[in-house]
Amino acid sequence: MLIGQYEGRIGAKNRIAFPKKFREVLGDKLIITLGYENSLIVVSEKNWKQLLEGTEGKPFIQSETRETQRFLLGGASNVALDNKGRFVIPSYLREFAKIEDEIIFLGLSRYVEIWDKKRWIEYRENLEKNIDRISQRLIEKDDHSLGPLRSESSKAGLPADKAGKKE
Repeated sequence: MLIGQYEGRIGAKNRIAFPKKFREVLGDKLIITLGYENSLIVVSEKNWKQLLEGTEGKPFIQSETRETQRFLLGGASNVALDNKGRFVIPSYLREFAKIEDEIIFLGLSRYVEIWDKKRWIEYRENLEKNIDRISQRLIEKDDHSLGPLRSESSKAGLPADKAGKKE
């Protein structure tokens, strides 16, 4: 599993060293692409289909499917780590993420995000101020997705899978 936060910097030849803990999980053949909130997303080459999560099985005629795939796959680049675990971030990705010289790597379970350090600090400070509200909205979305079953179970103090069942 990919967890944690690591700092890095862009070297003299525009190379960055990918954290060893992440290399151990993802290997040395990676795909790096445009991410959300101007971050970059890194996945292993063999698990590139994770980038399609949420669009697989959706009709190609849906514009949201095409646009998400354009963003994630059209912006992707294969990178191979050298024997010291370094690689060069393609210039278009570096520009997109507004990466200057210091970066942050975030391990997020199945993928890694790369942020410009200054932008990450700003984003994290805002996140810390709003995490309670953000978490509450996530819970509310879950309540709505389960419909009446969820609201009945919530009132009764039961998990949704136990609501309406007699034991």
